[in-house]
Amino acid sequence: MLASCVSRLVRARAARYRGFATQGAVGDAVYPQFVQIVEVGPRDGLQNEPIKVPTNIKIELINRLVAAGLRTVEATSFVSPKWVPQLADGTEVLKGIDRKPGVNYPVLVPNLKGLDAAIAAGAEEIAVFGAASESFSQKNINCSIEESLVRFSDVVREAVNRGLRVRGYVSCVLGCPYEGKISPHKVAKVASAMVDMGCYEISLGDTIGVGTPGEMDLMLSEVSRLVPVNHLAVHCHNTYGQALANILMALQHGVSVVDSSVAGLGGCPYAKGASGNVSTEDVVYMLHGMGIETGVDLEKLIDAGNFISSFLNRPTSSKCRSKNGEDGECLRSKSLLSGCDVPSLIKEGNEECDLALDSKELSRLTNNMKSSEPAGVAYGHPPWSISQCEGISCCVA
Repeated sequence: MLASCVSRLVRARAARYRGFATQGAVGDAVYPQFVQIVEVGPRDGLQNEPIKVPTNIKIELINRLVAAGLRTVEATSFVSPKWVPQLADGTEVLKGIDRKPGVNYPVLVPNLKGLDAAIAAGAEEIAVFGAASESFSQKNINCSIEESLVRFSDVVREAVNRGLRVRGYVSCVLGCPYEGKISPHKVAKVASAMVDMGCYEISLGDTIGVGTPGEMDLMLSEVSRLVPVNHLAVHCHNTYGQALANILMALQHGVSVVDSSVAGLGGCPYAKGASGNVSTEDVVYMLHGMGIETGVDLEKLIDAGNFISSFLNRPTSSKCRSKNGEDGECLRSKSLLSGCDVPSLIKEGNEECDLALDSKELSRLTNNMKSSEPAGVAYGHPPWSISQCEGISCCVA
């Protein structure tokens, strides 16, 4: 009953905005009519988990995500098990999933050896990863940005020649644990180089989650001068609670592909203090509330998040969750609602409450957050341990 009430509330609210979305506008801003979600939970989400996640659990998670309507699910990684033991079963996962027509199951590869292993396991799409920070590139993959691009170009060329699609990641686009601020021009140069070598799409990652909408605005303005916006995606971590606001800014730039992780799983395993990715449930809930289509069934998505969170024995990081793990109730902070308490509303069965974001709050998030640094945090004294990133070849986006 509760899930049914929530579902009707979400559909009713989405219907109110659908007329605007058809015209590509909500309020004064123009947004995409459809946003593709790239689900990274099974790879980027699970790679940092301290307990071993069995292969069958990973396969079940992927199958549930696809059943929820997601059409791109990053399945695993073919990085050396020495660096990411959690994903040592990449071959078994890729061969064990119930593949569906029209669904992409990209995998992460670092080099030609990883590419060969991915192809042998049945991969049809891969992802390669670089960084906009020279220091992060040296610590993460033990080479300069320029050297990394040469290395990746061989992988991309071979993959394309063998009929695979290639997606590129650029890490640290809004901040680095070593260098602090990153020049948008440096991000643009790396993104452009990856497109030139054959990547069909570039995912711009706020790896440590320190970016604000103002910084996202400046970065995308610069990158889109060299790379068409229809070749860009955003990958936001939620360390300082800015992920949804940053995504909203990206949508205003015309970006229509968003990376996210079910239940908010993940984060760079070697940047202590950098919390997980933005929750897929929260992203979908926001988009549907704006009348933007995703093709995703929110209730089934919440079930998938509850499934993996139950196995990991901890609550989901999503704000769109059930109280008891069964109902799929979307809980939202009253500070983001316009005079409406969702739990009370559901209990009363009232479908007339206005669930729109408070305009002043939204304006504050998207237009006034111009600070170059999170409040109370200096880049020179980050809350993560730099030593955690040294000598690793897997920390991506």
